[in-house]
Amino acid sequence: MSGKKIAVLGTGANGAGIGADLTRAGLDVTFIEQWPAHVEAMRANGLRVEMPDESTHTEVNALHLCEVATLRDKFDIVFVVVKAYDTRWVCELIKPLLHERSLVVGLQNGMSIDDMMDVVGPERTIGAVIEVASNMFNPGTVVRQTPPAGSWFAVGSLYPSTRGREHEVVEILQHAGTVEVSDDIRSSKWMKLVANAGELVPTAILNLPMADAAALPGMREFMDRNCQEALRVSLAIGNRATPIFGLAEITTPDPDAYAIELLDLVHSKWTLPDTLTTVLQDWRKGRRGEVNEVNGLVVREGARVGVPTPANQRTLELAARIEAGELEARPENLELLLA
Repeated sequence: MSGKKIAVLGTGANGAGIGADLTRAGLDVTFIEQWPAHVEAMRANGLRVEMPDESTHTEVNALHLCEVATLRDKFDIVFVVVKAYDTRWVCELIKPLLHERSLVVGLQNGMSIDDMMDVVGPERTIGAVIEVASNMFNPGTVVRQTPPAGSWFAVGSLYPSTRGREHEVVEILQHAGTVEVSDDIRSSKWMKLVANAGELVPTAILNLPMADAAALPGMREFMDRNCQEALRVSLAIGNRATPIFGLAEITTPDPDAYAIELLDLVHSKWTLPDTLTTVLQDWRKGRRGEVNEVNGLVVREGARVGVPTPANQRTLELAARIEAGELEARPENLELLLA
């Protein structure tokens, strides 16, 4: 059993579910959360995680975000599970509670590793990819559609001094799902972003579960175009089309075909009939989503390297109108997406 002190910084649906797995494995885990009602619910009643075949109840050590300043002991490993746009400030928040050998692991969408390295240093940053389907609309209760047996992670070093230390993260994270070590974690994270570009925001614009949105005429083709553009951008900036999600080594010379294969795998393994993307969950809660960190990043990097990204641009424009309150997320937006 690991004797490390662990923090899960951001215990929404994914963070809380993962933190519960680690706690139930007997590890020393501190939950740090910014939703006050959720913290109070966990303190009063523990954390309930509802999965397809079972539900678990776990007593957890949950802290309000403001209580971080009262802590004195250093953490050995911090899992950052906040929205990508919150990465920089939460890393500044936790930085005083790190020691020289601490590791910070971003279980997030987007390319948050650069903000993380900038704040806590590359020598304390481990990159990661996460594939877990869950949601949380009520404090103290997580609906996790992919239990540990169906959850997948990749971790990888970004700096010479952390190379070989990935096993420290694997030892802990394996209690929450299958964990692989990537020899090119930046490319692996971009490959996850390729899949996210096609699903997270486009289907949220229609205010539908992913499966329902993808079944509409012309929608899956539009999702594919978002993925294909994202992969072209990723290759143009020097990344590899590296396998993730347990895919075999890529043999196809056609990156467009691989982008479709990648999205097919996500839909076959992690998309249930009622699966809502994280962006749609945020919008239904009145929060902004990771639009600029996913499709926005594809558009910005595409412009920088001269790769056209019209599908991602259309996605970005419509999402911006929704977040500005100018447009309502609804199925009728399909006509705007495909225009």
